[in-house]
Amino acid sequence: MTEIHTDGPESIGDVQPLDFLVVAPHPDDAEIGMGGTIAKMIRQGMRVGILDLTSGEPTPHGSETIRRAETIRATEILNVTWRGNAGLVNRELQHTLEARKRIASYFRMLRPRWVFAPYFHDAHPDHVAATELIEAARFWSKLSKTDMPGERFHPERTFYYFCIHLRLAVQPSWIVDISETMDQKLDSIRAYESQFVVGRPTEPPTMLDRIETDGAYFGNLIARRYGEPFATKEPLALTSLRDVF
Repeated sequence: MTEIHTDGPESIGDVQPLDFLVVAPHPDDAEIGMGGTIAKMIRQGMRVGILDLTSGEPTPHGSETIRRAETIRATEILNVTWRGNAGLVNRELQHTLEARKRIASYFRMLRPRWVFAPYFHDAHPDHVAATELIEAARFWSKLSKTDMPGERFHPERTFYYFCIHLRLAVQPSWIVDISETMDQKLDSIRAYESQFVVGRPTEPPTMLDRIETDGAYFGNLIARRYGEPFATKEPLALTSLRDVF
């Protein structure tokens, strides 16, 4: 049975460093924004973690118990290497010094090469606060002379995935071809039945229909069936053009 780590960063113990860590304000945000990329990178042998900042509850049709079971199911569908919950409060997420220290401690213990955060423009206050918190925690994770657990560490890059609540015509920095993992992404989102099935309209386009349409739109931009968009504030370095198309 898949386990969701909830005992805090200091109790993580010996974990092989992650290739990347997706930090999500709520369970299901990582799946919506980059579930296809997560599945694809894991298929390619990368170690991928997800850190949910809150439980996502309360919601109209969910509960702590339901949401946890759904998160476990989605994690199993994507074959995620490690998943944890930081225990911050849904609807009250703020970039405080205490929260910054907590997330920086996760970075020090998990040592991800890259960190993925929600796109920085959004209508959801939790998403905006999450991104500010992640960016500051990335800096704090390299501090010396601190009581944070783990050795000082600085993730190489912060990238941004799109799970936004604004109707934006986004211009991504790059798009990942997820044609082979789109079904896996949709299955992981369906796992959150309390969020996307129960009480939702059944007439098309449903929420899942819209997610698939978005995937097809971004796939079309790169001449592929499905794609997921990403943004970066810092330029990317390439050592070869062989994988650019």
